[in-house]
Amino acid sequence: MTARLPALLLLPTLLLSACLEQQGEEPAAPPPPVTVAAYTVKAQDLPARFEFIGKTVSSRRVEIRSRVEGFLEKRLYREGAMVEAGQPMFQMDTRPFEARLQAMKAELAQQQARLENAQANLNRVRPLAKKNAVAQKELDDALANYRSAAAAVEVAKANVTQAELNLGYTLIRTPVAGASSFAVQQEGSYIGLGNSLLTYVAQLDPMWVEFSVSENQIFQLRRMRREGLLKAPADDVYKVEIVLADGSSYPHKGQVTFADASISGETGTFLLRAQVANPKKLLRPGQFVRTWIEGGIRPGAILVPQRAVQQRGEGSYVWVIRDDGSVEQRSVTTGAWEGKQWFIDKGLNDGERIVVDGAQKLRPDSKVVIAEAGSLPADGS
Repeated sequence: MTARLPALLLLPTLLLSACLEQQGEEPAAPPPPVTVAAYTVKAQDLPARFEFIGKTVSSRRVEIRSRVEGFLEKRLYREGAMVEAGQPMFQMDTRPFEARLQAMKAELAQQQARLENAQANLNRVRPLAKKNAVAQKELDDALANYRSAAAAVEVAKANVTQAELNLGYTLIRTPVAGASSFAVQQEGSYIGLGNSLLTYVAQLDPMWVEFSVSENQIFQLRRMRREGLLKAPADDVYKVEIVLADGSSYPHKGQVTFADASISGETGTFLLRAQVANPKKLLRPGQFVRTWIEGGIRPGAILVPQRAVQQRGEGSYVWVIRDDGSVEQRSVTTGAWEGKQWFIDKGLNDGERIVVDGAQKLRPDSKVVIAEAGSLPADGS
């Protein structure tokens, strides 16, 4: 009992010291603000552009065929060369056709002589018939002979015309200007109904660009128009910009001139065609190109740098900076890409600020310090 007394006397002193130590502890300091780069959202009317993969097609690809049967005598063009409309390309052997024309002309002369004789006979019989000097039958026969001779003359004239046409067809010309193809038939070949194709000529100016829009894309565009996110041009004419395989822009813009009446049952796509000038023949049929469709407007569109948009399991989100310097994580609905920027269809308002750099350390309600005040450059860099 006597040994425990000093320990009991020290207990109040120890408790008092512990209380004093607890009263001297300071609360934990808040985390330092995160330095970020910010972008100020701006809603504005922007041009709408949609990209598709297209293929160039000749606006008029013509088969050069022989209209008459005979032997092919000569090829008059250089294979693969550019040809002008009306330029001769093949020559058939003309001798059988010249002989046929001479025979038809001789037949015409013979029928004309018969007609003159029938006319003279009718002129003699008609006055006599009026005086009842000859029977009515003789007048009827003379009139019938005249009419038959006149009809025979018309047939002979038609035969001469046909023979002249056939002779003219022996010189085969191209009806369009463009790029010629290889010769399907060679000199000395007999050209008949089964092998009348001689070559092709593809018109290069203007050129067509055909591309397909998927059914899903059609529904998306309809939704955008219904929700006011897309406005069609007033005249409903869409312009087309072409980007070649090397990444360069084609110098001439075209416009959409044809839309198919139905969706393809095989591919589920909707065919569109644009026409573009090709004066220097830079485009050739069969090229794959990127086509940008222009002319529509995105009213009140919001375009933000792509790196400001983060991804998570539920979708896309951005960090929005509040007026008090804290941040909130907000879900957004993204639209199409535009260079290094991204259209935001839903989730942001004009004038709000979002984080574009430094988001790795952010948590909800984190305080931030903006290193770069104002908006970033237009390319989002």
